[in-house]
Amino acid sequence: MRPARNWGVLLGAAFLMATSAVGPGFLTQTTVFTQSLGASFGFVILTSILMDIGVQLNIWRVIAVSELRAPDIANRVLPGLGGFISLLILLGGLAFNIGNVGGAGLGLQVLTGLPVTLCAVLAAALALAIFLVREAGPLMDRFAQLMGLVMILVIIYVAFTTQPPVAEAALRTIVPTTINYQAIITLVGGTVGGYITFSGGHRLLDAGVKGAAALPEVSRSAVMGVSVASLIRVFLFLATLGVVSRGLALDASNPTASVFELAAGTVGYKLFGVVMFAAAITSIIGSAYTSISFLKSMLPSVATHENRWIIGFIVLSTLLFVTIGKPVSLLLWAGALNGFILPITLGTLLVAAYRRNIIGSYRHPLWLTVFGVLVVGIMTWMSGSVLVEQVASLWK
Repeated sequence: MRPARNWGVLLGAAFLMATSAVGPGFLTQTTVFTQSLGASFGFVILTSILMDIGVQLNIWRVIAVSELRAPDIANRVLPGLGGFISLLILLGGLAFNIGNVGGAGLGLQVLTGLPVTLCAVLAAALALAIFLVREAGPLMDRFAQLMGLVMILVIIYVAFTTQPPVAEAALRTIVPTTINYQAIITLVGGTVGGYITFSGGHRLLDAGVKGAAALPEVSRSAVMGVSVASLIRVFLFLATLGVVSRGLALDASNPTASVFELAAGTVGYKLFGVVMFAAAITSIIGSAYTSISFLKSMLPSVATHENRWIIGFIVLSTLLFVTIGKPVSLLLWAGALNGFILPITLGTLLVAAYRRNIIGSYRHPLWLTVFGVLVVGIMTWMSGSVLVEQVASLWK
């Protein structure tokens, strides 16, 4: 039995993963798809939760038992593959982080009335402050837990004020009237795609929670992470459904703010600012930490000066936001991009789960392998279908 102090690390990793997922893109995706699919979006959420758990358990367990970061595992599967995956993760992480900085600025603007650009810079400075501390890991864990709790409480309150049609939502979660493949890809990609699923796995590795003996704890933390993100997703879905079911129109430029304001007036709008800031600031931290963790193996200087590299990543994201911005449509497609990356990363780690030079004598559960292969196949097929549709639309 491991010491009780590991609970703080397990919770920290779970909340780091969850709050990395729950950023501006997550909020926008959930609101937009609820508006377009109505109660049937519940089916998309349920499907994505099941897929998220399978992905998370496969990836975190292989990282823990191999005691290697994802790019090192990939390079052992196929030399050079780790560098390719790292490049994909960095590009996806940077795309999300530009939106994270903008979302944090928007949240602060709602609360303070200051210009959004100034607020974005202030939010980025707060994120930077965490990595100016020598032992940033424990501080990052506690901050993620606090912000995660704030988001859960606020969104639950707003969901209750909208009085959503819960019975209809429950029915359509099982028997949907429509199924949207792009929505499933986007949700899975936005929750466990790209850098997000590796955030908690790498955090546990850095905290020393690794090896076959730690697998029960790793699995528990992985499921907790998906559960926290899913809880926020479900209540935001219900809140949005309560608003749109009354025939109220959402502002296309800021759909999530519309939900909060229509639900609870001026107070609701301020609560939106709290949620957006909490979601975005934690995602800035999670994106920067995880994206840079993919460079540690390739560049020795990164491991030596990790905090400096993380600070540089946040500064770059902030500069890009200030100069080019981040429209709603790009937030949606950033999640879809991660959905395309997921089959590559998950497929690589599934191969690694059966390489003795990587996992030693460990035996990966057959049911997890089967589930993982199914997710790879489903996500590849869905991603391909969406890509074909997009290409066809260009020719029209």
